[in-house]
Amino acid sequence: MKRLLNTLYVTSGNRYLSLEGENVVVLEEQKEIGRVPLHNLQAIVTFGYTGASPALMGACAQRNIDLSFMSGNGRFLARITGEVKGNVMLRKQQYRISENEQQRIHIARNFILGKVYNARWVLERASRDYALRLDADLIKKKSGSLAQSLTDIRKCENADRLLGLEGEAATVYFSVFDQLILQQKESFYFHGRNKRPPMDNVNAMLSFAYSLLAGMCGSALEAVGLDPYVGFLHTDRPGRMSLALDVMEEFRSIMADRFVLTLINKRIIKKEHFIKKENGAVILNDEGRKTFLSAWQSKKQEVIKHPFLDEKVEWGMVPYVQCMLLARYLRGDLDEYPPFFWK
Repeated sequence: MKRLLNTLYVTSGNRYLSLEGENVVVLEEQKEIGRVPLHNLQAIVTFGYTGASPALMGACAQRNIDLSFMSGNGRFLARITGEVKGNVMLRKQQYRISENEQQRIHIARNFILGKVYNARWVLERASRDYALRLDADLIKKKSGSLAQSLTDIRKCENADRLLGLEGEAATVYFSVFDQLILQQKESFYFHGRNKRPPMDNVNAMLSFAYSLLAGMCGSALEAVGLDPYVGFLHTDRPGRMSLALDVMEEFRSIMADRFVLTLINKRIIKKEHFIKKENGAVILNDEGRKTFLSAWQSKKQEVIKHPFLDEKVEWGMVPYVQCMLLARYLRGDLDEYPPFFWK
């Protein structure tokens, strides 16, 4: 399982990946600047448009090493995967449930319960730890609103209503997100979620973190035999990993949002790490991506106790564990899919 933590990130857009023997070789202007043995890797993520050799693509596919291509600002472009080896009976059950609204909503509801519960926990933790540095009364009020949302979500039996409740909860949560930014306020502020493209430093980092998280969830789903493109909450769309987006809902606030806040509040990321393009889009520069990804890898290796399994696991393994629990539920081994309720 620890092998799932081994990811090679190639952050500069002018680097080409090739294969030599059993190694992935990183080239810049046709000169070798690094190499990593393939057997050490579970995934490779490269940013920019230079690309990779067909030989490396084939080797990655054969060894089930995910090779993902991202744009310079972190938007997912494509992914090379090997032969589909998922359990056919498990996937057929997944497809049957995805077509049954009554069954589908029970799983989707638990994804959203996990999302809202964890978002509320982020606010509660902030009001406790930084009571003198933010408007604790306002944070508590918003937390109370999310608690009511949890009650409404548990009772919800309609897909459209569930999406509405999820949207309302997200609005409440993000309405006080700016207060959680305690340092570098002149350069890092949050006045609302914007994307495609992100228009400020905070949204640029949130989008980047969400892209990385979605890739982790997609890989975890394939590892347990599920189809990451057929979801229960997000509707099917060509090229969209709907189930990966479903699963990552539970982790947005606790893995991505808190991580971004930590980078800002600990001054790990600074305003010099960003570029503003002519159309107003803001992206991390090469040094910023290196800093971000180095901290992301360290975050993935932190050990926590899983609230359902009651066992110690690395943060980077939590999406895999949740996907495994989802597969067990679809097989009938569990009475219900257990959301990840972090404390």
